[in-house]
Amino acid sequence: MNDSKILEVIKSKTSKPIAEVGIILGSGLGSFIEEIQDKVIYSFEDLPGFPITSVEGHKSQLILGQINGIDVAVLQGRVHYYEDANIDAMKLPLQTLKSLGCSTIILTNSAGSLNPNASPGEVVLLTDHINYMGISPLFKEKGNTRFVNMNDGYDPLLRDLFLKVAKQQNILLHEGVYFWFCGPNFETPAEIRGAKILGGDLVGMSTVPEVILARYLGLKVAALSVVTNMASGMDDQPLSHERTIENAKKGIIDLKKLLVSFLESFSTN
Repeated sequence: MNDSKILEVIKSKTSKPIAEVGIILGSGLGSFIEEIQDKVIYSFEDLPGFPITSVEGHKSQLILGQINGIDVAVLQGRVHYYEDANIDAMKLPLQTLKSLGCSTIILTNSAGSLNPNASPGEVVLLTDHINYMGISPLFKEKGNTRFVNMNDGYDPLLRDLFLKVAKQQNILLHEGVYFWFCGPNFETPAEIRGAKILGGDLVGMSTVPEVILARYLGLKVAALSVVTNMASGMDDQPLSHERTIENAKKGIIDLKKLLVSFLESFSTN
């Protein structure tokens, strides 16, 4: 993977092309960039080889800047497997974050809840995932490094820090297991019943390939889901992407507080 041309573009607009923490924003969560100071913004179209998303609610921008004294690199948008059936589409963006200096990646997404106690607008800290699709972004890799250990794929120390700041900020933060379906169609009620039996607490169409890639690259990972709807069959509300985006706007308030407080605590550790 060659990201030297991308770094050249990045360096052409800033004398400080570094970051410590990378953040990937999910559907409807792009307004988090309002929290970034000294922003330098790049369109994915200007970064050679970067995948361009076709999904509403994803801006396709890389933003460099600072939050609470921490240098951050934020991807305002991601490409999903369902867009062109490319399972490793987020490989180059994650490699770029690593090349910028990121050792920690925070993933966010909008998700459906399988837990009646986790309601739309609330935030869930991921503890693990179930890759129901059975496919991996490491299929094409060579050598023994592709056999990535996924124990503690969601870093325990990062999770503890999120739980700590949530308590300090009096924010309700659930914990749960993310169940990955590839989409783009929503799941059937029968699929949701099956996901619950297998141990899922949330369902969504992203994140899992990125976690695998990040761990392959040696990055520490934490992930947060904003609940945008109850999963199929769990209430009488029709599912739609428009509803996902609308409800994500409700959850972004707590998500912003969590991320900003996390970065403040992160800088003191």
